[in-house]
This record gives sequence, structure tokens and C-alpha cells, in this order.
Amino acid sequence: MSALRWTRGAAGLGRVLRSHGPHRPASEEGTLGGLCSSRRSSAASPREQDVQREWGHAELLEVLEARVRQLRAEGTPEMRVKEVQVDRPPQGRSSRWAQKLEAEREVKQRRQEEFDQKKRAHTPESWTLRKEPRIWSKKLAGYLQQSKKAVPKSSEEEQLARLLQAALVKFSYREAGTLTRKKAKAVDTHTLVLQQKFLAFFECCVCTGQLPLAHHVLVTHHNNRDKQQVLTLDMYNTVMLGWARKGSFRELVYVFIMLKDAGLSPDLCSYAAVLQCMGRRDQDAHTIQRCLKQMIEEGFQPQLLFTDLVLEEEDRAALLRAVVKAEPAFHSPTQAPNLVSTSMLLKDVYSKEGPVSYPKLHLPLDTLQDLFYQQLRVELGSSVCVQSVEKAPVMTKELTEARKTLKALRAQWEAELLRVLRETKAKMGRQACEGQPTLYPFLCLLSEEEFVSILMQVLQVLPAQGEPLLQLAQNLGLRVLNRHLVKQKQVTNHVQKLGQRYSQYLRLLASDTQVAPYLPREYWESLGPLEAPPQQPWSMAVLLQLGKQLAEILVQAVQMPRSLAARQGAQHRIPVLYHVYSFRSYRQVGILKPHPAFTHLLETAAEPTLTFETAEVPMLCPPLPWTSLHSGAYLLSSTKLMRATEGTTQHQRLLERCPPAQLHGALDALTQLGNCAWRVNGHLLDLVLQIFRDKGCMHLGVPPPRSEAPQPRQRQLPPGSTPVHKSELRKEVVRCLKAAREMHSLRSEALYRLSLAQHLRHHVFWLPHNMDFRGRTYPCPPHFNHLGGDLARALLKFAEGRPLGPHGLDWLKIHLINLTGLKKGDSLRVRLAFADEVMEEILDSADNPLTGRKWWMEADEPWQTLACCMEVAQAVRSPDPTAYISHLPVHQDGSCNGLQHYAALGRDSVGAASVNLTPSDLPQDVYREVATQVEEFRQQDAKEGLRVAQVLEGFISRKVVKQTVMTVVYGVTRYGGRLQIEKRLQELSDFPQEFVWEASQYLVRQVFKSLQEMFSSTRAIQHWLTESANLISHAGWPVEWVTPLGIPIIQPYHRESKVQVKGGIQSITFTSSVDDNQKPNTLKQKNGFPPNFIHSLDSSHMMLTALHCYRKGLTFVSVHDCFWTHAADVPVMNEVCREQFVRLHSQPILENLAKFLEERFCSVSRSLKPSERALVMKLRETLQSLPETGTFDLGQVIRSTYFFS
Repeated sequence: MSALRWTRGAAGLGRVLRSHGPHRPASEEGTLGGLCSSRRSSAASPREQDVQREWGHAELLEVLEARVRQLRAEGTPEMRVKEVQVDRPPQGRSSRWAQKLEAEREVKQRRQEEFDQKKRAHTPESWTLRKEPRIWSKKLAGYLQQSKKAVPKSSEEEQLARLLQAALVKFSYREAGTLTRKKAKAVDTHTLVLQQKFLAFFECCVCTGQLPLAHHVLVTHHNNRDKQQVLTLDMYNTVMLGWARKGSFRELVYVFIMLKDAGLSPDLCSYAAVLQCMGRRDQDAHTIQRCLKQMIEEGFQPQLLFTDLVLEEEDRAALLRAVVKAEPAFHSPTQAPNLVSTSMLLKDVYSKEGPVSYPKLHLPLDTLQDLFYQQLRVELGSSVCVQSVEKAPVMTKELTEARKTLKALRAQWEAELLRVLRETKAKMGRQACEGQPTLYPFLCLLSEEEFVSILMQVLQVLPAQGEPLLQLAQNLGLRVLNRHLVKQKQVTNHVQKLGQRYSQYLRLLASDTQVAPYLPREYWESLGPLEAPPQQPWSMAVLLQLGKQLAEILVQAVQMPRSLAARQGAQHRIPVLYHVYSFRSYRQVGILKPHPAFTHLLETAAEPTLTFETAEVPMLCPPLPWTSLHSGAYLLSSTKLMRATEGTTQHQRLLERCPPAQLHGALDALTQLGNCAWRVNGHLLDLVLQIFRDKGCMHLGVPPPRSEAPQPRQRQLPPGSTPVHKSELRKEVVRCLKAAREMHSLRSEALYRLSLAQHLRHHVFWLPHNMDFRGRTYPCPPHFNHLGGDLARALLKFAEGRPLGPHGLDWLKIHLINLTGLKKGDSLRVRLAFADEVMEEILDSADNPLTGRKWWMEADEPWQTLACCMEVAQAVRSPDPTAYISHLPVHQDGSCNGLQHYAALGRDSVGAASVNLTPSDLPQDVYREVATQVEEFRQQDAKEGLRVAQVLEGFISRKVVKQTVMTVVYGVTRYGGRLQIEKRLQELSDFPQEFVWEASQYLVRQVFKSLQEMFSSTRAIQHWLTESANLISHAGWPVEWVTPLGIPIIQPYHRESKVQVKGGIQSITFTSSVDDNQKPNTLKQKNGFPPNFIHSLDSSHMMLTALHCYRKGLTFVSVHDCFWTHAADVPVMNEVCREQFVRLHSQPILENLAKFLEERFCSVSRSLKPSERALVMKLRETLQSLPETGTFDLGQVIRSTYFFS
């Protein structure tokens, strides 16, 4: 504001500048001039005063004009200056302030020009990027210098070819000694994370066309001997492949020389990149021959280029051109015939003999093709908007204003996010130009508008209590990755090819087409190859770094007025998101929390839509059949075949090394489960929504709204409260807050499920499946599927119905009674008779579910019971129940399935009888038997005067011990079992709570003792598995095995290490279990092996049942050990289920396991230390000492009615 600091001519400030017309009298002039200048004017003559006055006016005008120019130069909005005519002072006289302002203007202008010049210098078009590397090997450096000698333009290509040929030569041992990189024993976690960041940076540069930048960063780090150690062969190959696709021979040769200079040996990918480039440039045959010769000397045959590498069509063609030019007789290897699994268990599944009646969908071809295009549009859109089922608010003036305000704010936020994102990209681009592997190429993967859309979606769903920055960053990183992968498929023309292939595939599934019987995977493979090269997922560190940067952009850009009620304008703005710290589980966690004013605005606006990612919503067309690790499920969205924690790589490598035919059983089972078409039970959904909108009902599993959460009895402490009273009130407040959070979480989960159900109520939809590391299968959509609780299962029914037939109605009635839990210990005949006895209650429940006698509400599974009541009512009222088309899934549950597998493994006759492996007139209840035996132990101890045994009289029931018995087989410890029993005892209102701890401690001992006596072979097998895993992990290996269906399994339990992503508003520390170089966690390995091994067996049994049911034309889905099908098909499914269990356990499972573990972990080499050799010998002895087995005859399972019932 220097223009306001005047000395001379200040008298003019108080006057109105003179314009045309007569002078006004002095009395009309402002008083300010007189106050400021009276002392000066008193000493001047009238003539001098007139001159000074005129000069002051001119000087003031000059100053104001200069100030206007200055403001305009600074970008200030236009100012209107009233033109005033004044008498100019004599020439030669100049205002000191005008000169000062002019000098300031010139300085600012010069600085602005320097800034603009610097800014232009850092745009991608003007970056100065290195191309030529510094070569440390004297021999390679000599070759490079020779190639750079002045040569005619036409021979430059020949010089590069000679340079490449020289670099291809394998160095002698002496020459290689100066180059070979020292191999570290193990790469530390920090270096591994850094290498993952570099590799992802180079890959993103190639994807986004920033190849010169990738080359520049590679050269920059190669030129520094210390930094060069971070670079890996994959990084050089990635940049080489990028240059090869562009046909840039010079740059490719530079990278190849750097690769050799770094002491690395080219692999098949390296040679493929070189040959591709030469194929695109039509290189001379001699150079190509020299490359092929060296490749063969390294042990790589040309055929491997086409069999071991997954190539894009264009890359494959360029590669083939190069090889054929050098070897005209070469022919690309034809696609190997699809091998068939050799597993004895799958022999019948893939047999071309015998009757086959694979089921078809109930929809015609045209309808299925329309559904495909609907799903394709959804996945290309990357997100799905769904109407919320919350009760619609009354449209008040406050609500309307809130929505209007929110809309205006979002428009401002989008513009500001765009600005900050561009600034961040420019900054990171400049840093990358300096040789740093920044996030610049990651921020170029999507359009700026797409990034803004992702950030706005995340802001919309941020909970009021905030979200840990770690989780938010991971979520943002994954969203960007998934959208990038979809975008890549669009760029490579994959979408068009997929549409053509899928139309052919639908002919196999449509109801109105005739195709020879094929399994879906087999038919898809018969149509020819389609797979694009798999995109490697980013590491956790890269995801977090990108996500954290985007979160910081969100925090920086999104602001709102301090007071929304105030007038818009120059009022103070506050951040919408705050970064705070909170303690969770005794750890300090950084949280991004929305401002309460923003949360209140969202609640007031009560917007009626929810947004989901594409992969969170069921599919509108049949999923792609699983054909490999990378291809299956969603059309474009990437889905993992095997679920794993982000950063875990051992599973991926294990599956990649596995022969493709070995995985066919798992791939076909997952495809079959995903091909089941579903519909929403609309009648039931209406009833649930009625209760959901009317304060909910916890007894029925419909969470109430947050307003119904318990409140503290007192809001404020009365005067004179004692410390004890204060402490009690504080604890009560904490309990109420915890209950409110839990209710909000449950309510949100129910809101998502019900909103998706309402969204899909008039659609047929599909649930694609994948599996965990044990082989257990899961539907991919997380919010709405059949793996949920009672309510989630009741909302679903088969889209295709089947006539009930002669026995279908009986199975519906038995299923209904099973759901009530009223006749668990009775025979099927008794249950059927009971259903007829309570038919009046069943019909009343179906007709008047909320106004009648509400018999269904007392069932164990009330909503499924009600759905079954409605189905039974419709069937019995139909003219011909046998012709009634039923859509309701009927369940058959295993009887403590884990113990069933243990009893079969150990051929334990006593245990087998307890879990219904043997035929009987009544179902055996192992939980009741354990409770009975524990009661006998208690009575004996009570007679001996044990106080806790006396207190427990009358309280030992099936319910108290059930959870512990069920989970013992899955590895629960005594500590965990005690907590389970403690919880059950706390639920008993009349049990003395002061004895809960002592009683739970006593009962868990008795439960384990009872199981030891009833299942002796089970405990022996568990001990053998635990000891084997203990020795393997102590030797430094994670436990591996192969399931009977051929799925390779490795336990992902490793010692955790901390990895930090530094910088920004907070350094994020996450626990890494990247299993390349970390030792196994011995405790988790040994405790996890028994339950994980049993889970792998029950998944094998389920898959076998699924595949054989599919061959027989049945609709089949499962929830682990609970199998579902149509009522009419229950007898066939039960028969298949029993047969496959017997076939599975007829294999020498434990013997095969011991043999595999011995071959894998018991090889003795001279390099082993004495202690390690002793450990290996002990492991071998343990593996050879298999547990003894009993005399149980597996054939009895075939006749056991209650094996699954």
C-alpha cells in the first residue's frame, strides 16, 4: 500500500479532483485537506499555492493511475477510474512516488517473466530428459563411444546394430567380474518396497505415454553406482518393452547396454523386447540371427517366446516377423490342446462317456445379450447409483435449502479439486524431471475429471466419526487402480473382442439354442484365446502413497463457509475435513474426520442415493467362466481367483507354477456356483422395509436407527456428585456411545443390503465367486449375497423354478421345521408330521405376517421361516402341488462338518457315530452328547464338594457348549473357548454373575476332556498336524500342501515388519507381511494348519458335489458346509453329497500329505548346519509316524440319512 503513503501533495487528498466547470468555494471542499496541510499552505504565497494545488492534483492522478496499472498486472478485477482532466505540471518534474511505483511494477514484471519462463521450462513438452547413459564397464563404454562417432545418417542404424551385437556377447568370467552385481542374501523390506515403487512408476510411464520420462529416471539412477543397486531386471525390461512398441531402436539399445552394465543377465522378456523392436523396424536378418543365437546359448528356445509369454496380438505379430525373417522355416507354435485334469476324483466329471445333462438358463439368447450390454455399460461407468430405502423425509424449506447449498458447494469443490490436482501434477512432474520416481505418471492414468469424481464419491460416504487415513488411502488407491485396468481394456480394443466372444458363449447357456454339451470353461476355451496380458497389481506401499496424496488434495481443496446461514461473499472459509489423532486398540491412529457442520448439512439434505463400485454389486448377466488366475467373474473389473491380503505374493507365484489342468476342478466349480441365477423375494422385501422404516426390530435382525440408541440416564452431573457417581456416569456414557456406534454400523449394513435388494427386485442377477487360500468359496459382491445371516438369505430365491414333483412339498415342510429349530433331535418323518400339525400357524404366518399370531417370529431363523411359510402356503393352495413351480432354495446342513472329516480321516467309529456318519433312526446331536458328558463330570465333582460344580447345576445345556465344540475342530484354544462359554453364561439372567469367570474356566476344561474321550483319533490327528507345522516353520518355511482336487495351498502367516510411507499430513505406517523374504510366524503356522487343512477338505467335498450336481442338471449353491438346491432335487443332491464324501476319504489323504511334506521340506544338503539337519531329521520322523486309524467303514456313509440333513 505504498501508494497511500504520501508526503507531498497530501492536501489534494482532501479535495475533490478538479473537473471542467467553475471552482467551488473553499467551504464546500472537504475538511481533510485543511487539517492535513494548514501548516504548509500558510507559508506560501497565493500564486505558489495555486501552483502547488495544481501540481498536487496531477501528482495524485499519476499515483492513482500507476496503482491501477499495478493492480491490473497483479490480476485484480478491473477497476473503473473516472477520467479527470487536470493541468499537467511543467515538463521535467516527476513524482517521487510515481517513480517508486514504476520501479515496483518493473520488478514485479521481471519476476513474473522469470516465473513464467521457469514454469514453461517444466512443462512436459519442454523437459530436458537424458537419453544417453553413463556406462561403467570400459568395454561397453568403448562400444558406445564407437557408435557415436560421426557417421552418415544412413549408417546410424548399422552402428546401432553393431553396438547391440557387441552388447549381446556374453562376457568372459574376468570381464564379468567387474559387472556382476553382488547378490544380497535377502533384500530388506525397505529396499523391496522401494523397488516396488520404481517398477510401478516405470509401468505407469509406459501406460501413459511418458516413456522418455521413464528412460530419464532409469538413466539418472543407473548413472549413480549406489542408486543403481535399486534397479532390477524387470525395470529395465519394462522400459525396453515400451521402446520396442514404439520401434525406437536407439533408446532400446541404450537400455539393453545399461542392463548388461548393471551386471544383470537378459531373460526371455529382454530378448522378446529386442526382437519385437527389430520386427517392427524390419531390421536386417544378420542382427536378428545374432540375437537369436545368443538367446539360444542362454538356454531360451525361440518357441518359448510364444508359449511362455503372454503377449498382445500386435506384439506377437512383430515378434513373429522378426523370428521368421531370421529363420524362414520357423512356425509359431500352435495352441496346445487343452489338457484334462488327471485327478482320480475328477475322472467322472470330465468323462465324455455316460449321460450328461448340463443345465441351461431359463432365458432366451436375445434377452441374455441385452443383459450383457446392460452389465457392460455398468462396468464402463465404474460406479452404480442406487436409491436409498430410508424413509423419505418431508420436503421442508430447510431440506430444500440444504440440498441447494450442497449442490452449490459441490460445484465449487469440483473446480477447486481440479485446480489443486493440476498444481500437484505440475509439481510432481518437475520432481520427476529431476530424476525422482514421483506419482506424476499415476496422476496421468485417468482424466482429471475422473480423479475429481473419485474424490467427490469418497467425500460423500465418509462416516461422521471419520475414517483412518490408512484405510482411506488404500481405498482411494484401489479405486484408481481398478478404473485404470478397465480403461486399459478399452484402449486395447478388448471390449469389442469380448462382446463378440460373449455372444458366442451365450449360445451354450441360452434356453432357446442347441449346442453340444460342454462345461462353460471348456466351451469358452474352444472359442480361441482372448486373454490380454495380465496387469500386475500395485504393492501396498504404492497404493498407500497414491491414496494418501489424493486424500491430501481432498483436505486442501474442499472448504466451506464458516457459517452456511451467512451471506455468500468474502467470509472466512474452513476445511471440510480435519486430520486428527485418536487411540484405537491402544494405538494412535490418524483419522480424517468431516466437520460437524458438513455432517449436519448432509443429514439435513437427506439425499436419496447411494453409490457403489461396480464390483460391489451383483452382475446383470452370467459371469465370465474362470479360465485362469486372471480371467473370470466380472466382464472388465479385475477379480482375484484367490483372495489374499494386499502385498501377499506367494499364492500368486504358487498358482502360476501350477499346471493349468491341475486347477480345472476349482475353476469349473467356481464357474458353476457363479452361473446360478437369482431373484429378490419381493413380498418378503416389502415386509422387511416396512419394519426397517418403522424403527426396526433387533429380535428380527432389522437394526433400528441411531435415534433409538440407548441414552445415559443423566446428561449432567448434579451438584455435589461423588467421585464414584462420576465414574459410573462416565462408564454409562461410554457404553451408550459404543452401543450407538454398533447400531449405526449395523443399520448402515442393512441399508446397503436392502437398497441393493430394492434396486434389483425386478432383475435377474448373478453372484460371481472366488476362493480364499484354503479353497473355500465366496461370492464377490460383499453387501448382498447368500452368505449373510438369516435376513440376507431370506431375501434371495432361485430365478429359475422347478416343479415340486411327488416329494418336493414334503422337503419344503421338513426344511421349514429345520429352520424353526423345534425338532432337531427327531426323525424326518416326525418333522413332516409336525409340519402338518402346525399348518394352521404356517398359513396364518404367510397370510398375516405382521398382524396375525406371528408364529414365525419365534423360530431360530425367523425370516427364512416366513419365506418358507409363504412358499408352502402357495404350494398347498395350488390346484396340483406336484406341478407348483418352486423357487425357494432348500438347505441341507452338515452335522458338525469339521468333526465329520476328522472322524473319516481317523476311521473313528465312536466319533463317526456321534456326527451321523453311520446310519441311524434318529439324528445324533454331538453338541447334546458333549453337554450330557460334561454334566456327568459336573455331578461327580459336585459330590466331591467342588463349589463351582455345585453352582453350575441346571445351567449346562447344549447352547452353552455348542460354539466351543463347533470351533475346537477349527483350532480354538482353551482361552478362546473360555471366552465363548463366558459369553453364553452372561446371557443367562439367573446365573450368578460373580461365578462367570470361574465357571467358564471349569467348563472349558470339561468340554476339552469330553471331546478327547469321544474323538480320540481327532485329537491325535490334530496333534500330528500341529507338530509337523511347528517343525516346518522352525526350519524357516511356511506350510504348504495340495488339496485332493489339486489346489496348491500355502499359509500366509509371516513375521510382520513395519513399513512407513513418509511425508504429507501424516506418515503412514502399515504392517507388511510381504512373504518373499520374511520368516514364517511359527505360532500362527502351527495353530492354523489343522483348521486350514480341514477347511481345504470341506471345500474339496463341496466342489466335487457341485460339479457332479451340475453334470446331473441340478441347480446347486453352497454356504461352505450347507448345500442348497430346489426342493424336488434334494434326494439327488443328498445322494451325490454322500457319494463324493466317500470317494474323497477313500483317497490316502494323510499318506499323500506326509509324502508331499517330506519331499518338499526334508531334503538334506551338505550346506545345512548341524542344528538344521537335526530339525529336518526330526520332521522326517514325525511325518513317517502317521496317527493310527480305527476300523470305521466309510461305506456306511452312503446309507446315513442324517449325514447332511
